[in-house]
Amino acid sequence: MLARSRTVVAPPGWNRWLVPPAALSIHLAIGQVYAWSVFKPPLESALHLSGTASALPFQLAIVMLGLSAAFGGTLVERNGPRWAMCVSAVCFVSGFLVAALGAATGRYLLIVLGYGFIGGIGLGIGYISPVSTLIKWFPDRPGMATGIAIMGFGGGALIASPWSTQLLGALGADAAGIARTFLVMGLVYAGFMTLGVLLVRVPGADCQPPAAAAVAAARPLVTTARVSARNALRTPQFWCLWVVLCTNVTAGIGILEKAAPMISDFFAGSSAPVSAAAAAGFVGVLSLANMLGRIIWSSTSDLTGRKNVYRLYLGVGALMYLLIALAGDTSKPLFIGCAAVILSFYGGGFATVPAYLKDLFGTYQVGAIHGRLLTAWSTAGVLGPLIVNAVADAQKAAGHSGPDLYATSFFIMIGLLAVGFAANEAVRPVHPRHHEPPASGERPAAEPAPADPKGADQ
Repeated sequence: MLARSRTVVAPPGWNRWLVPPAALSIHLAIGQVYAWSVFKPPLESALHLSGTASALPFQLAIVMLGLSAAFGGTLVERNGPRWAMCVSAVCFVSGFLVAALGAATGRYLLIVLGYGFIGGIGLGIGYISPVSTLIKWFPDRPGMATGIAIMGFGGGALIASPWSTQLLGALGADAAGIARTFLVMGLVYAGFMTLGVLLVRVPGADCQPPAAAAVAAARPLVTTARVSARNALRTPQFWCLWVVLCTNVTAGIGILEKAAPMISDFFAGSSAPVSAAAAAGFVGVLSLANMLGRIIWSSTSDLTGRKNVYRLYLGVGALMYLLIALAGDTSKPLFIGCAAVILSFYGGGFATVPAYLKDLFGTYQVGAIHGRLLTAWSTAGVLGPLIVNAVADAQKAAGHSGPDLYATSFFIMIGLLAVGFAANEAVRPVHPRHHEPPASGERPAAEPAPADPKGADQ
């Protein structure tokens, strides 16, 4: 149970629509990590770093995101969202302050330690902090609720990137200017994240969110039982979803990580090659598709069921890759459109998976289970870029150019998406032997009906 001394229970009549803004304040802040590339050129110039070295804070931050989400998930469930958001804010802001000290003193290891290690812990704890609470407040619309918050993580860079550029222009792009920029951003994010800490509430034991009972009667959930994070790891359902998330993220991040050079290579030999500015615009389109997919597709899953929407992500995603591989170089709109759809599925997969976990394992420790599942993200973050870059490098060494640099990797992605599709089809309701005993005063959960027309996807 949540530690009541570390969280605040909503009073009767509390408006549940105040909770998504609290989650957004955290996710919009920590989403800044996707704008790290803005700091790479000034850091390389001011501290005489290589491109590989300047990427270390970002890489470590993503690694720590996955590790802290996996190992801190149970603590988040035990102590509640206010505690988790507070820890996230302290770590994320402290990371900026330590990085500012590192930039001011010319000690790059302090920037890596602050932004990458300390700030990365704030990323992981902050990412999972509102998930369980949102699902409990919105049992009738869990996909939409988590989609709103996780959309903030995808959209945080759209705010942070121009803001960081503006600050560096005003405060200077030398070491002292970078330090001042880190300091200002840390202080502003401290105030912004504090709003979420103060605003978040958990529903009381007697709270019945509007329409929840009616929805439950009209479309019963797969389970109303309680499955612990430890028991979830022992179920085939968890590992099927791990494969589903890993393959979907691999497919999306493979394009996202190499978007600008990819579109340039595809049309390098055409009568209208893609300029550097147009390639940067393509990256912006993909970022927008990533953000919008998180709210649109996760909300759609509340209507269609989670299993069906993942059929869309994986099946149509494979078709989009096939179209790019076979005809992507014949039309810029076709290439851009297919890539944008894939990136919308990439974002949608992140936003939909917490509700999928809730459907299968209940709300008991869904935040902790979600944290453990995010290790699939860490794996995909290595796998996707590795596939695309390794294949492109091998093809270039063999004398190939243009679309031939990527065709093999696209067919590999199609195969991975097919594996993910099969894993999604294998998802079934969790066996009752994995359920926790009912809490005091609760009736045992009814087993799900085996003939549900949407499968284990409600």
